[in-house]
Amino acid sequence: MVRDTKYYDILGVPPTATEAQLKTAYKKGALKYHPDKNAGNPEIAEKFKELSHAYEILSDPQKRQIYDQYGEEGLEGGGAAGGMNAEDLFAQFFGGGGAFGGMFGGGMRDQGPKKARTIHHVHKVSLEDIYRGKVSKLALQKSVICPGCDGRGGKEGAVRPCSGCNGTGMKTMMRQMGPMIQRFQTVCPDCNGEGEIIRERDRCKRCQGKKTVVERKVLHVHVDRGVKNGHKIEFRGEGDQLPGVLPGDVVFEIEQKPHERFQRKDDDLFYHAEIDLLTALAGGTINIEHLDERWLTVTIAPGEPITPGVIKVIKGQGMPSYRHHDFGNLYIQFDVKFPQAHELKNIQLLEQVLPPRMPQHQPPPDSMVEDFELEDVDPSAGSQARAHGAATADEDEEDGVPPGAERMQCASQ
Repeated sequence: MVRDTKYYDILGVPPTATEAQLKTAYKKGALKYHPDKNAGNPEIAEKFKELSHAYEILSDPQKRQIYDQYGEEGLEGGGAAGGMNAEDLFAQFFGGGGAFGGMFGGGMRDQGPKKARTIHHVHKVSLEDIYRGKVSKLALQKSVICPGCDGRGGKEGAVRPCSGCNGTGMKTMMRQMGPMIQRFQTVCPDCNGEGEIIRERDRCKRCQGKKTVVERKVLHVHVDRGVKNGHKIEFRGEGDQLPGVLPGDVVFEIEQKPHERFQRKDDDLFYHAEIDLLTALAGGTINIEHLDERWLTVTIAPGEPITPGVIKVIKGQGMPSYRHHDFGNLYIQFDVKFPQAHELKNIQLLEQVLPPRMPQHQPPPDSMVEDFELEDVDPSAGSQARAHGAATADEDEEDGVPPGAERMQCASQ
């Protein structure tokens, strides 16, 4: 007697249904409830998952026997472990997503051939090389099909599938745990998970039965002008090779090195220039070495004072735009260096060429006036003052009086 009929009810078949009846019920339900046919309906998507799960259990004779005898509790003990998801089951049942994907808009997952891993490398490039463009020769090591055995691992005819796992590399084990049966997969001990058996004397002398050898490959990496930090350059099919799969890819990611003179933001460059006070007031020239070994002579017009921190722009002298023919801008931020006291001469002449002093607020006639002179700040004195203030605050807190509060004395009556 069947203990639980939930999965049979989901498929709409009786517990006595044959394998053909289960297939027919699943095919009809899967076509009706597939998510690609009912986009935007989460209830239908959940129904499709339940349908696929029910068919996966009942189509497996061992799982069906456990389910009929113990119900879902028996499957939770390990009988249903390692099952495939609904999309994989659907693709396997209908033979892939080609025709059906066209019916429902191509939403099926790609079931194409397997591909070897992608090799990722970071390519550090200077700002000069990005400005001018560069071709770098980069060497890498990758696995290639052994030419001595054409990827077989041994002599022709000497490689045979492992009989212990039928060439899968994994063995299914079952273990009795009280009323439940636990089913699990483990690496085949006969072939160590390789799925093949090669006698030691028949192994390829060049690859020692590994089917691949390591090869050094030099690639020419074209760094185009103006590429951004993080830009990826792909070499399809130049990665690792493995028997029975497509070669992997190689991806180089551009990492821009820090520059001592320029900072970059998108296609714009930023430059920090320090000028003296005379140039800032009376004009002059500054020279900037650009990224292509040109020198830019920048004229500061007299009568247009440069204030500290002001930013000016030279249009079209920034970075080249990636795969375009225009350039960004060059922004220059100015710092004005004031003269030292011993460098000042003929100060009285400044009053003849500079605007008059700004008017100051004058004290009232009857005010008490004191004269002071400015002194340089001693950094160590400032730290000592802060330490003294902190110590005073700690003493106040120990007395139970908050910092800054007035102390009061109580006189006995």
